[in-house]
Amino acid sequence: MASLLTDPLFEISGRAPPPSKNFHHLVVTKSQVIWRCWKISLRTVDKNSRPAQLKESHQDFLVDTGLQCEVSVVFGHQILEYTKALCQGHYDYLERLSDSILLRIINYLELEDVGQLGRTSRRFRQLCGSEEFWEQAVRQRCNTVSAEVASLAFEVGWRSIFFTSKLQLQKLISRRRLRTEEQEEGQVSDLEAKAEEYLDESSVSDQTFGSELESQPDIIHDLSPGRVTGTDFDANSYCDVNPGSNPEPEAGSDSSMPVSGQPLEDNCVVETLM
Repeated sequence: MASLLTDPLFEISGRAPPPSKNFHHLVVTKSQVIWRCWKISLRTVDKNSRPAQLKESHQDFLVDTGLQCEVSVVFGHQILEYTKALCQGHYDYLERLSDSILLRIINYLELEDVGQLGRTSRRFRQLCGSEEFWEQAVRQRCNTVSAEVASLAFEVGWRSIFFTSKLQLQKLISRRRLRTEEQEEGQVSDLEAKAEEYLDESSVSDQTFGSELESQPDIIHDLSPGRVTGTDFDANSYCDVNPGSNPEPEAGSDSSMPVSGQPLEDNCVVETLM
């Protein structure tokens, strides 16, 4: 199981408490404890000092009281105890698992146990109160979760869905349907009102244009079908002749005129020049 842990097991850095201003870095790997120190000082003597580094095995660190004292002074007693536990092989496997795996484990617990687990650490409090946990809890205890329930959970939260009875859920869903229908009807009514307003504006513009034409009779006269505006040409001078019809020649007319639809040579009188 320990082989599945990532390396390093623990890592922390920070500045020592006043009056010291030195910077320290502690690393706990699977086989060693690494202690680094950067001396920060305005003294000329410490100007060229290099960072110090100390590497010890887990067993050597457990008996090195001097290094343990430095770790306790810089990072506190809890960090020292945690480092000693790692050196003794007491690994916190749960803390190193991913959130998705922890959520699957938590869902096998009873609700009372989940409440107790949420009081153990900040991470478990966040996981036990997350929407992901309550969504999984609802889906595990229900055969099917409809799209309407999922949409309602997006508004009120999965925890509220979990502690709501089926009858109350049906009431909430029906109210949500009515609210959605009212909103859709309101949108449709708004569109109809805009359409009516547009039609009213169009009718008003048409009436205005008609009144302008009545107030100017010259324009109406110029737009009459028997007269072209701006000219003295009478449109009645045109004859309505159907190009597809062949009118009969009148009596006394020259029958030698070409008839529409026949070749020109058949209707011509050829004069022979002597």
